[in-house]
Amino acid sequence: MKRFIVIDETVNDLYGSQVAAYFKARGVKYKILHLPTTEENKSMTLVTSILEEVHKFGIDRRTEPIIAIGGGVCLDIAGLAASLYRRRTPYIRVPTTLLAYIDASVGAKTGVNFANCKNKLGSYIPPVATFLDRTFLCTLPRRHISNGMAEMLKMALMKHKGLFELLQKEGRSLLDSRFQLRIPENVHTDAASVSTRLAIETMLEELAPNLWEDDLDRLVDFGHIISPELEMKILPELLHGEAVNIDMAFMVYVAHERGFLTEEEKRLIIVCMQSLELPVWHSDCTLDLVQRSLTERLKHSGGLLRMPLPIALGKARIFNDIEDSIVCQAFKKWCDEHCETTMKPQ
Repeated sequence: MKRFIVIDETVNDLYGSQVAAYFKARGVKYKILHLPTTEENKSMTLVTSILEEVHKFGIDRRTEPIIAIGGGVCLDIAGLAASLYRRRTPYIRVPTTLLAYIDASVGAKTGVNFANCKNKLGSYIPPVATFLDRTFLCTLPRRHISNGMAEMLKMALMKHKGLFELLQKEGRSLLDSRFQLRIPENVHTDAASVSTRLAIETMLEELAPNLWEDDLDRLVDFGHIISPELEMKILPELLHGEAVNIDMAFMVYVAHERGFLTEEEKRLIIVCMQSLELPVWHSDCTLDLVQRSLTERLKHSGGLLRMPLPIALGKARIFNDIEDSIVCQAFKKWCDEHCETTMKPQ
C-alpha cells in the first residue's frame, strides 16, 4: 500500500510527525509533500510541482488516492492535481481550518488563481472521502476561526434561521473555544457540533443536486459577487471569509434598500457579524469595484445578474432585477454607517 500526502507547510510543522507516525504504524509506503499553500501561491506552479512528485513516487490511480491535508487552498490545489494526473486520480480531503471544514470539504470544485482572477482555472472532481476532525482547529489562530464563521453565517442567512440564532447566541463562545467540545456536554447537542453540522448539511442541500453547476442560480454564491475582485485586489490583507463577509454586509444593505429586510433584521445581521469579529466594510470596496464585479457577473452568468439576497432571517431568493439606483443608494448608506467606525483587519 502506498499513499501520497500533500500537506500545508504550517500544518506539517504542527502535525507532520503525527501523520508520518500514522502511516509508519500501518506499514504504508508514503511520501509527504509539504507546500506553502497560500492564496498568493495558489497557481499552476504548485499544481505542477505536485504532479512531478506524484509521478516520481508512482501511485495506482484507481486504488491509491492522493491525500490533501490543510486549508481550502491546499485542498483546491491538490484536488486539481488529482484531476489532472492520469486524467482522474481519486483524492481525500482532510480540512484543517474551519473555513475548509464547512466549505472546501464539501462539493466538487477544485481550482487555482490565474491572470489575477480567483479560481479562474479548475475542474469538477469530488473527493472519494472527506475526513472531518475539529481537533485540528485547536491550533488555528483566532482570526482564522472568525474567518470560517463567515461561511457558516452565509448558510444561516440563506437557509437556516435556527443556525443564525445559534450563531447570535453562541458565536462568541464558539470563537473563544475554537469549536472544541465542552465536557460534559453531549457530542450531538453542543453548539460546536450542531453549528458545524447544520452549516455542512445546508451546504450539501444546495450543492449535491447541482454538483456540476448546470444551474447557475445558486444560493451559495451569496457573499461571492464582489468579494473575489476585492480579495484579489488587496491580497494578502483580507482572508477569504473576511472578503465574503464584507460582500454579505453590503448585500444586506441592498436587500434592505429593496425592501426585503426590515431595519431591525439588517441591524441584527450586522451586529452578529461584528460579534464574530468579522469586517463589515472596507475602504477598497469602492462603488467602481462593485459595479465592475456586477458587470463580470452578468458576463459569466448567462446574461443574468443572479444575485442571491436574504428576504428574511434564514430565507433567500435569487434576483435578476436589482436596479443600479438601488445598488448606489445601498452603497452610500453602507459607507455612511461604517466608513468612520470600521478598522481594516490587522
